Amino acid sequence: MRLRSLGKLPAGNRLERIKASPNYRENAFRNQEVTSMLSEDASYLRMIRESMRKDSRRSPAESLPVVSSGFPAVSGKPVVTWFGHSSYLIQTESVNLLVDPVFSQRASFSSYLGPKAYAFSTDIPLKDLPRIDIVILTHDHYDHLDHRTIRQLRSTVKAFYTPLGVGSHLAFWGIEESRITELDWEESAELPGEMKLTATPARHFSGRGFIRNKTLWASYVLETADCRLYLGGDSGYGKHFAEIGRKYGPFDMVILENGQYNPQWPLIHMMPEETVRAAIDLKGEALLPVHWGRFSLSLHAWDDPVIRLVKEANEMNVKVATPKIGEPVVIGGNYPSAAWWSLEKGSTQGNP
Repeated sequence: MRLRSLGKLPAGNRLERIKASPNYRENAFRNQEVTSMLSEDASYLRMIRESMRKDSRRSPAESLPVVSSGFPAVSGKPVVTWFGHSSYLIQTESVNLLVDPVFSQRASFSSYLGPKAYAFSTDIPLKDLPRIDIVILTHDHYDHLDHRTIRQLRSTVKAFYTPLGVGSHLAFWGIEESRITELDWEESAELPGEMKLTATPARHFSGRGFIRNKTLWASYVLETADCRLYLGGDSGYGKHFAEIGRKYGPFDMVILENGQYNPQWPLIHMMPEETVRAAIDLKGEALLPVHWGRFSLSLHAWDDPVIRLVKEANEMNVKVATPKIGEPVVIGGNYPSAAWWSLEKGSTQGNP
């Protein structure tokens, strides 16, 4: 179990800082609301049986469409490009930021075990991305913090921003402490290009082995000269969305998880309808749903998240961007709305 990909738990001065956090109590980080990992009626045996049951709908039957834009220079409002699951690029006129980069074929500590990306190629290679100045990490789960991807980025990225404690993994993997900034909830950092990054609460958990919640999980508020974005990370629905909306909103765009949910773990991931409600709570002008389209980490059909979210958004009059993988989305521009996930069925369903 001493595989380097597992990372390393915080120790020394880093651990002392963690112990001083108001969010760290009884030797673990805590959510703002009481948050059980599983529902009261959940059954581990039932979950194992259901996960072993073959279901062709858990992955797409053919290759997903990919847009190769070439990443031209940005002029004006930021541009967001989604790479499937929770990895996306934010380009501004002067700085490129990569969020939760996972470019490996498995969301796992191993290249041979664990959830594998869909069988059909849906990748834009990491080498084809523009210069990456900053990496932002929301928490240390394998589908958000990938050892192999970080190893590819560590020699060129100027700065890494993480929740409190997650920097321990990066330092263990050879990244200098001078390039790592760790933030507790409500702490901020000034970024190049006159930008500001503030860590805000999320309702989730952490851990890369059997020990949980020794590092923090977070969402972020990213403020540029003319734009405000919410980077949601993973989170169950909770009161924190409305509080963040009141304190930091409105947002030009909110990027929220939408996928890998299940009634047996209802408090640590949102149902699609809750994702729409969270966007409203946050006072988001537009919603970009992520955390789907690459891995199946739950039992629902691969496209169920976006189908349900678009339906709810239409009913609630919430503007949704549904880009293809690699398709650039200009903040405040004409948001892509084609139902590309069901075009093979002849669907013409779109967004408001």
